Amino acid sequence: MKRFITALVVCVAMVVSASAQEKKEAPKKGYQFTDGKLVKTTSVKNQFRSGTCWCYSALSFIENEIMRAGGEEMDLSEMWIVRNIYFEKAVKYVRLHGHLNMAVGGAFHDVTKGIEKYGIVPQEVYEGLNYGTDKPVFGEIDAILKAYVEAVVKNKNRKLTTAWKDGLNAILDTYFGKMPEKFTWKGKEYTPHSFAESLPVKMSDFVFVTSYTHHPFYEQYIVEVPDNWMWEKAYNVPLDELMQIVDNALANNYSLGWAADVSEKGFHRTKAIGIIPEDNIESMSGTEAERWGRLSAQERQKELYSFDKPVKEKKITQEMRQEAFDNYENTDDHGMVIIGTATDQEGNPFFKVKNSWDVRPPYDGYYYFSRPYVEYKTMEIMVNKNAIPKAIRKKLAL
Repeated sequence: MKRFITALVVCVAMVVSASAQEKKEAPKKGYQFTDGKLVKTTSVKNQFRSGTCWCYSALSFIENEIMRAGGEEMDLSEMWIVRNIYFEKAVKYVRLHGHLNMAVGGAFHDVTKGIEKYGIVPQEVYEGLNYGTDKPVFGEIDAILKAYVEAVVKNKNRKLTTAWKDGLNAILDTYFGKMPEKFTWKGKEYTPHSFAESLPVKMSDFVFVTSYTHHPFYEQYIVEVPDNWMWEKAYNVPLDELMQIVDNALANNYSLGWAADVSEKGFHRTKAIGIIPEDNIESMSGTEAERWGRLSAQERQKELYSFDKPVKEKKITQEMRQEAFDNYENTDDHGMVIIGTATDQEGNPFFKVKNSWDVRPPYDGYYYFSRPYVEYKTMEIMVNKNAIPKAIRKKLAL
């Protein structure tokens, strides 16, 4: 009897062990990423309920550049830039009789131009939260500013008053706080301009690059998106050279500001991933094409965007990018920072991207975008001109 019980215990133990081993070796669902080359970057921030990704991403890029140039890690004030750029945008809106995008969006060059004109301060000097919340909440601010400038444009006096800019500044000071003329940081006194000048970076070193065929390559042009209210120019290069710039920058420890479209199914907010699945049966072959042909349209969509496992992605062409831009499929939705490379469990190339939607699962505020996604959905990149390969720099006369 004892021998039987012992044998039974051994059998049960073996079954439990095998079951545990089987469970342990079961493949994980979803994408599994392995990071490659990563650029040193500052902490993930939270733009919360404000349409200021353009500022958070551009300042994050500049903070990275400060560290790359040998400076210390620091947190620069987003709201210092936002407050001053809102003033500039409102003035231009009035000057153009209201024919301008007086909305929350902006572009990377708003930040570089803002620093050149107004300087910059650390976050602790100017938090810009003077309206009762501990995070940016812009619904009221944006509505009031739009209503104010529209009232000025209607101009029932038939002539602009001398007070309207003072009124605008009063609104901005009330919500964001008065701007300090001088401040002390780490025992030294600065003005916003002298602090900007003390940083080991120059705004003139940062350039903007895009890739579309409706303008000549290797020239600058004004990218026709509503958020480019400043009408600043970007350099235009072929798609393959745009990606060469991205690759060369990361390989040499430069990050990149990334203006991209995140409006389609291939971008999943909570799973923190962006892909461009191949949905054309003509590009498939053999059993893959046969299996795909048996699926209904609904089943195909579910499989393409389940994100349960790596899928085949489209091969992106210059023509695809242009068509998507012309048809409003690729729009200037969001600004982030590309800080490195990665691969999924099948070895497919991805980029690791820092977002400004707080530290959150599954990757602590970072996102992974496939190489086809970056090729297809990039509107514009912000990069140090020295990170551009020499051959391309020569074509751009940089």
